[in-house]
Amino acid sequence: MKKIWMNRLLIVVIAIMLVGCSGKTESNKDENKKELEDISIMLDWYPNAVHSAIYVAKEKGYFEDEGLNVKIEMPADTNDPLKLAATGKVDLAISYQNQLLVSRAEDIPVVSIATLVRHSLDAIMYKEESGIKSPKDLEGKKVGYPSASVSEAVVASMVKNDGGDMSKVKMTDVGWDLMPSLATDNVDALIGAYINHEQVLLKKEGYNIETLSLSDYGVPDNYELVLVTGEKTLAKKKESFEKFWRAVTKGHETVKKDPAAGLQILLDHENESFPLDKEVEEESLQVLLPLMEDPKIPFGYQEEAVWQDVADWLYDSKVIQEKVDPKDAFINIVSK
Repeated sequence: MKKIWMNRLLIVVIAIMLVGCSGKTESNKDENKKELEDISIMLDWYPNAVHSAIYVAKEKGYFEDEGLNVKIEMPADTNDPLKLAATGKVDLAISYQNQLLVSRAEDIPVVSIATLVRHSLDAIMYKEESGIKSPKDLEGKKVGYPSASVSEAVVASMVKNDGGDMSKVKMTDVGWDLMPSLATDNVDALIGAYINHEQVLLKKEGYNIETLSLSDYGVPDNYELVLVTGEKTLAKKKESFEKFWRAVTKGHETVKKDPAAGLQILLDHENESFPLDKEVEEESLQVLLPLMEDPKIPFGYQEEAVWQDVADWLYDSKVIQEKVDPKDAFINIVSK
């Protein structure tokens, strides 16, 4: 009887110890979770193929491995990311090199810390049957653009450098109705439409779309998408941003190794208000990947010459009225 009682007592003691250990394990998990630093990032637009590395980094735990809890936000307006980053209402934002330089010229304290897409995605876009072969052929035609002075300056530079007369080109502000305006022949060409989005969608709808590259006609190639923060936030969180980018770089490498799996993670997180077309995003990702890096340069690294060329062009084109020192506009959180 005594033996039975002792066995029962032993079982109770072991059970208590196991519960205690389990409690400690759960407690440790909670403590680890609490130790993660919160970082917020606002996308430039709704989630799409270009953001795959960020969603992969979150899904695979790469941010957590760096001690970060990353909150991904969407903008209500495309101008919001830079403004909110400047005021510290978000830690990071994805924006555009041109837009950042325009903002710096207006004394908005934003800084680029890495580049996500290192080549321009913009192009003059038109139907093959339009007869357009070069920018000079835009004389006598309508060019749709999305309410942006940069877009007007791009067309003016390209037409002038091709020997054309810009006064004979009719610029038509179509807002964000870029694709419908070209599809219905409301305009003959577009600027401000992207080769990884509008061109892909228009081709899917059966239109034969051709493009003119900006850099072929005197407009400097630019870092299309850059990772931006406010000056004050950078001073406080530079080390955290380095951790963030290490995780994104790992996410980018994962996407490159298996684009289909990487894209599926993005599709699993699509915004309900902006449902994604898998076929379109697959093609978009194939367009994007070669433009996101240079084999001789670390992913995200920015070169001063690119910032200088774009800043000079914006000033010479009268898009900005004050010269911007590119050394104030960017820093590298990636070593070359």
